[in-house]
Amino acid sequence: MKQIKIEKITLNIGTGEPGVKLENARYLLNKITGLKAVECKSQKRIPTWGVRPGLAIGCKVTLRKEKAEALLKRLFTAVENKISIKKFDSNGNFAFGIAEYLDIPDVEYDSKIGIIGLEVAVTLERAGYRIKRRTIHQAKISKKHLITKDDAIKFVNEKFGVEVI
Repeated sequence: MKQIKIEKITLNIGTGEPGVKLENARYLLNKITGLKAVECKSQKRIPTWGVRPGLAIGCKVTLRKEKAEALLKRLFTAVENKISIKKFDSNGNFAFGIAEYLDIPDVEYDSKIGIIGLEVAVTLERAGYRIKRRTIHQAKISKKHLITKDDAIKFVNEKFGVEVI
């Protein structure tokens, strides 16, 4: 029950505007993962940026299980197997950015896309975390069973060989 596993990995690209940039971002996520990207729509109005509610300003892809682990190994090599300790939150989840998609192994430059960066968010869980999401008889997870920042750092170090700075 105490064994930590990856619940999901979310790859996110925020373009800030619809159009060509958003289409390129979608194409890139499809190229990296092989899955179709979902649009992220704005919730607020920001007139100075030209953003209004319901406007598509980004895209994301969520991966789970074996696909997630295989992709995460490739993404860690893009950041040279090093992550700052500041990238981990108190619940054991972590996120890091990749400045250029060219750093990811097996992904080649495409002149149609140009140079785009992306964000990788990793959510960790243990067996039994379903009780907080189920519809009938929801319950809290006990403090002993929650994943701490230190647990997440240890998991990433042992499983993927990533150095936490």
